[in-house]
Amino acid sequence: MRFAEWDWLHMVWLAPAVMALSVLAITRREAAVRLFVEAGLIPLLNARAGRARLVVKAMLCAAALGLIAVALARPQWNPRPREVMRKGRDVCFLIDVSRSMLAEDLAPTRLERAKLWVRDVLTQASGDRVALVAFAGAPVVKCPLTHDYGFMRSALTDLSPESVTLGGTAIGDAVRIAIDEVFDPADPRFKDIILITDGEDHESFPVEAAKAAGAAGIRIIAIGIGDEAGSPIPVTDARGQRTFLKDSSGQTVLSRLGSQTLRDMALASSDGVYLHVATGDIELDKVYATLVRKAEQKEMEASHSVIYDEQFQMFLAAALGLLILECLISERARGQHGGAYA
Repeated sequence: MRFAEWDWLHMVWLAPAVMALSVLAITRREAAVRLFVEAGLIPLLNARAGRARLVVKAMLCAAALGLIAVALARPQWNPRPREVMRKGRDVCFLIDVSRSMLAEDLAPTRLERAKLWVRDVLTQASGDRVALVAFAGAPVVKCPLTHDYGFMRSALTDLSPESVTLGGTAIGDAVRIAIDEVFDPADPRFKDIILITDGEDHESFPVEAAKAAGAAGIRIIAIGIGDEAGSPIPVTDARGQRTFLKDSSGQTVLSRLGSQTLRDMALASSDGVYLHVATGDIELDKVYATLVRKAEQKEMEASHSVIYDEQFQMFLAAALGLLILECLISERARGQHGGAYA
């Protein structure tokens, strides 16, 4: 036998406390009677019989409280081993953390919006192994393939332009590191890359990398974010004042969505998909449920657990029975007559 919510057992100590308070109240009630009723009249009130009934009623209430506490603690027994076979896919999130992702055409920034979407996705990822790669001028694996979604969330929270040491944007290198270091090359199916970026690339040959991903059986779901007309990139100058990034000629740099590159990457991969978000919004968790969770799944490793039969019902039933019995017991014996105290 075990208790699934054993903390509730501390409430059992309320039962003797209730019993003690009830006996104290009964004793004080008797003392009050003796103050106002002559000693010769007390036997006529059949006080002893009334006291016994009050004590029994208090005992029933205290016992019911104890049984309710045990029921809330969820007693369980009859353990049985169970093997659960997980099914899912391997999904690697590639998130652009370059300075262009600090543009505010998506509030609060492109990067923070991307992190929010991925957090929503993790609620749908049951059974899937997930990984995280951050990239700017170079890619970095922040979370290898795992079922530990808590670790994945922690790695996601820490993403910033400081997550990588080299500036710029190299989408092709990010795809290649996913192929080489994240996915198992011996498994040619059940693999997805979810790429979230503004699509600006500095000659890393992203389309060629997408073709290599397609040859390895990896599907690319590319999500393009940002204003196609361009958006300034906020920075903090040496005096700590907020300004915008400028080029060598003093002109404000505008970061534009490179949608065509992302479309070409999706087409080059295995059944790839391009999602043009731009400055709008996307319910990525629902997209994930449709494109990934409903896609063909592979059997992951089996997990072993022990299940128990829940037995709280009998304790609740017993508590209810005691409370009903308490209500049926009168404070005075049948045929008793007399004053207010019984």
